[in-house]
Amino acid sequence: MKTHIYVFCVLLLWMQFPVSGYSGSSADDGRREELVAKADSLRKEYRFQEALQLYRSVAGSILGHQEDSTALSPEDSLLLEKIQSRRIMAENGLSMKQYVSEPVVVARHVFSAEDFYLFYPMPDRSWRPVPNPLDSIPGHRFVNATYVPEGSTDIYFSAEDGTGVRNLYHTHLEDSLWTVPVLLDEGLTSSGDEIFPVVSPDGKTIYFSSAGLYGVGGYDLYKSEWDSSTGTWGIPENLGFPYSSPYDDFLYFNTPDGKYTIFASNRDCPQDSVTIYVLEYDIMPVRRYVEDPEQLGRIASLVPVDDPSRMDTGSATHGSIRENEDMGRYMAKMNEVRSLRDSVAIYTQALEEKRQLLSQSADRQEQERLYSEIISGETRLPVLQDSLAKVTGRLQQIEMEFLFNGVVIDPDKVLEQADREVVGAATNYAFSKHSPGDSLVLRIKKPEVRFDYSFMVLPEGRFALDNTIPDGIVYQIQMFLLSKPATVSQLKGLSPVFTEETATGKYIYRVGLFRKYNDVLSNLNTVKKLGFKTAFIVAFKDGKQYPVQKARALESSMDEKKEENHYQVRIVSSGESLPDLTIKAIRQMTDRDIAKIAEDGKTVFLVGPLGSESEAEKLQAMIKISGIDETSIVKLD
Repeated sequence: MKTHIYVFCVLLLWMQFPVSGYSGSSADDGRREELVAKADSLRKEYRFQEALQLYRSVAGSILGHQEDSTALSPEDSLLLEKIQSRRIMAENGLSMKQYVSEPVVVARHVFSAEDFYLFYPMPDRSWRPVPNPLDSIPGHRFVNATYVPEGSTDIYFSAEDGTGVRNLYHTHLEDSLWTVPVLLDEGLTSSGDEIFPVVSPDGKTIYFSSAGLYGVGGYDLYKSEWDSSTGTWGIPENLGFPYSSPYDDFLYFNTPDGKYTIFASNRDCPQDSVTIYVLEYDIMPVRRYVEDPEQLGRIASLVPVDDPSRMDTGSATHGSIRENEDMGRYMAKMNEVRSLRDSVAIYTQALEEKRQLLSQSADRQEQERLYSEIISGETRLPVLQDSLAKVTGRLQQIEMEFLFNGVVIDPDKVLEQADREVVGAATNYAFSKHSPGDSLVLRIKKPEVRFDYSFMVLPEGRFALDNTIPDGIVYQIQMFLLSKPATVSQLKGLSPVFTEETATGKYIYRVGLFRKYNDVLSNLNTVKKLGFKTAFIVAFKDGKQYPVQKARALESSMDEKKEENHYQVRIVSSGESLPDLTIKAIRQMTDRDIAKIAEDGKTVFLVGPLGSESEAEKLQAMIKISGIDETSIVKLD
């Protein structure tokens, strides 16, 4: 009831100023922005129908009775574009309400958006900082590391393309080099960002987040299945409520033991923070229609169940280090040793600094004070060293006990575990913080450079990558001769420009590669109009300069020889005449003669002569379509 009252009040508000003939005052602009913000709030409260009505009302007030949206002011156009994208999100939300699942929530905890991914139960040191060879542009609000576990041979990652949009890429290790990163399939690419790709252990499913595919706002969660028959990824599927939401949802991960599904979201948490949700893995989720926005909001809030029996901390957090009484005693003693070592180091450094100050000081009182502090420190230091020796001895005794019982301890792993930040233990699920990985070092294959040697006028001219002139007859347009190398700006946008250094140290510049004289002639004026008024045509034969007139004569003789190569299409018929449909098919392609001969007791029809083999192939294909299969192409001498 409250919802309908609100929408009614909004409509009354719009009636306060006319829709048609709207003057576009700043007050009205501000009111529209407020209403769009309110519609956004309704959408984030899962009240999609109300949000949709409000978006449509604001859009209608902007357009009025104008059928041409191009007549709008830039401000109104931008607002209308914004409303259109939000309206689509609200419509998507209405559709997605039909497929809502209710996973069992084990735990959740709020972390900083800067390093939340380190609290995932993924391999330690697998998140490599950005910038790196794969993702060179830092500063994204969520993505500041690339997931590359040690020993990876395939890497799926997100990086910006040339337009500033993040796309998903893949690279594979071949011998000692990584392949040139390639975009994933078209279906996984949108006009918005795609981030945090995670591939299942069997390589058949990829999970990722997108701000541009079918969704309800911000980043939604998607999955795509690998199609081995086509070698492509399938159409992405939105994971739906409550995984996706009108907020930002990302980094979907199923633990290898098959127990948990984990993802992050900035719903219901402070700015610059994200919540990590730990859910029971559900291989066959039951989806149902949820009409009530409040009920949908409660499901999407993902409140953990108060059932410790559903929780299993060890499998998700602690890796290979066993948590028992003996290990606890060992780690406590290890921390004591480290603390005493730190104290000894601090005292030793402080004493050394005081001795240096004493040697440099000229003030007698200052000297006496420093001397007294040095004596006191030297008295304290042996006590600390003795305590360190005793605790170290006890630690070694524990290690000997482990060895005696056949347990091998890796002190480095113990220290690493002790250093980790662990939160949420009170809920029987401990989020254990991993260490970031080392900077990523990859040797990537150099991309194959394909230079377009077609004659072009571009915004910026280009020199040819290879100045070699191809074999055969080739024409170019010579632009100018300089005593020093030309600059790109001097090319006036021409491409490709070839350079030749003469024996006297000067530089000749020519543009284009033309096989026909008529082609080079038709482009000569284009070059002249760009400012090269003295440009002229030159010819080459097999890479060496050749008189233009001789080149033209040779070109003509070669064309005549080509015309001498004639072809026929040979048709073997079961009757004395060709079917009417076949004759019609032939006449659609050519008006050449159709000859009839007898050959080995068969009736054969010959169509020709035809000027080229490609022409003969096209005719043969048309004859087969008409219903005759026994055809062949004959080259005439």
